[in-house]
Amino acid sequence: MKNEAATTAINYKALKVSSSAFENNGMIPIKYTCDGADINPPLDIEHIPVEAKCLVLIVEDPGAVPKTRVHWLAWNIPVTHHLKENEIHGVQGINDSNEQHYNGPCPPSGIHQYFFKIYALNNLLDLPESANKQSLEIAMSDCIIGFGELAGLYETKSG
Repeated sequence: MKNEAATTAINYKALKVSSSAFENNGMIPIKYTCDGADINPPLDIEHIPVEAKCLVLIVEDPGAVPKTRVHWLAWNIPVTHHLKENEIHGVQGINDSNEQHYNGPCPPSGIHQYFFKIYALNNLLDLPESANKQSLEIAMSDCIIGFGELAGLYETKSG
């Protein structure tokens, strides 16, 4: 059973998340996937509340089987309007590949949709680097003051 309630903010400001690499619901360039350099794409964030103390980033594929696959977790990212390509600040957690870095799109078959979710928090989080998505969601559940996401599509070229 999915625990989506942990990241459901009641009163939050809508963030606008975009990328110079792909449009919302557009195809993610190979460079940012397992078929390419497997580096994170650049992200732009607008409308961050002035009260924000940090940002959180979750990248996931809800179409993965048997459950949503987490590709990247990062928190305590200093407030910024631009996350650069192949660069992250803050603490990176454990993704579903049991790694602490960006793990780009790499669906086994068909086109999958990937969500780059950005949360603005009114507090820094005290979490170990070994934290996973569930621990992160619980820790930030009472701190979310802004949320936005960018969706991208990808179909693996190799295989």
